[in-house]
Amino acid sequence: MSLRIELRPGEILFREGDDPTTAFLIESGVVEISLLQRGRRIVLSRLGEGDLLGEMAVIDDAPRTATATAVTSSMLIPIDREQIAERLAKTDPIIRSLMEGQLKRYRGALAAMQGKDHSVLDAADTPSERVGIGKIRLETHLREALANDGLDVRYQPLLHVVSGKIAGYEALVRWTHPERGPISPMEFVALAEETSLIVPIGEYVFDTACRAVQRLIESGANPSPFIAVNVSAGQLNHPGLIERIVARVEAAGLPQGSLKVEITESQALDYESVAALIALCHRHGIKVALDDFGTGYSNLTHLHKLAFDTVKVDQAFTRSMLVDRRSMALVEAIVAMGKAIGAQIVVEGIETEAMLDVLRQLDCDFAQGYLIGKPQTLDELLSNP
Repeated sequence: MSLRIELRPGEILFREGDDPTTAFLIESGVVEISLLQRGRRIVLSRLGEGDLLGEMAVIDDAPRTATATAVTSSMLIPIDREQIAERLAKTDPIIRSLMEGQLKRYRGALAAMQGKDHSVLDAADTPSERVGIGKIRLETHLREALANDGLDVRYQPLLHVVSGKIAGYEALVRWTHPERGPISPMEFVALAEETSLIVPIGEYVFDTACRAVQRLIESGANPSPFIAVNVSAGQLNHPGLIERIVARVEAAGLPQGSLKVEITESQALDYESVAALIALCHRHGIKVALDDFGTGYSNLTHLHKLAFDTVKVDQAFTRSMLVDRRSMALVEAIVAMGKAIGAQIVVEGIETEAMLDVLRQLDCDFAQGYLIGKPQTLDELLSNP
């Protein structure tokens, strides 16, 4: 049974006003698209092999606005509504919004040609269009925040478990929208990663972190602290990242090791490029951490092939390690494995003294969590030594 549709010359595929059940791909032949304008038939286009037709009516679920007639013997492959809907659902909302806006203008132009009222079409609004417009607006606001120093960097302390002293901090970028208030980092960082914005945002965080280390050293912080900065996949792929970090450290006159780089395990790591980045970091005295180990694309190859200096155990395990033997076993195993390959261990999500006692027993290097300290601004850190 063939799924293709065969048309003879002059045969009509669909007419103006028909329900939009299917779109079509022309496999062979020529199909003419026309409409009636004040009693006269106007040819809009002729489509041939490889062209789509009828898809716009399916996308916006509107009656056919034109008639499709075979000019020559033609073979077409039908594309049903479900196929189109499935692909649209996976499309970026901004692209979908732009496409729907284009459809709206197209419909309006056709209605005007036919002397019809198209005010309803102009006023139409779809959920995906609203989502896309919202993302475009939020991206614009994020660009403005970056340009106007409107992003905020908070610093969450890391405790050196043996000495009981704060050894360093993790830099966490935050954004308070003028209308919506605090925006989740998951939302705006993901938006930045969809565009080129992630690179200047990353540069901003590194610049801010360098200034923070300077001020902490000037305030008499002992030992001299480090600040760890998370690097996204977009930044990893941007050339010259490490060279720019080194230039910042040297320009600020900071001690070697003042900045650390964190790579989140949830990224699908390109081993060759990440290995080259780690080697470059090591040549310049920059340590590299594997963040959120045990989540995302968990793979022991990360530790086997990549010479991370630090492994950060995700708080998903530590939250329940005191009450769930399986969680405790996983924490113990990850810590032992990290120690065996010579990596320092940071355990996240430490909220009680009992949890900190476990880290002492396991000989962990660093602890991070609300017991140690919540993310704070630099001014807050300096005012509460």
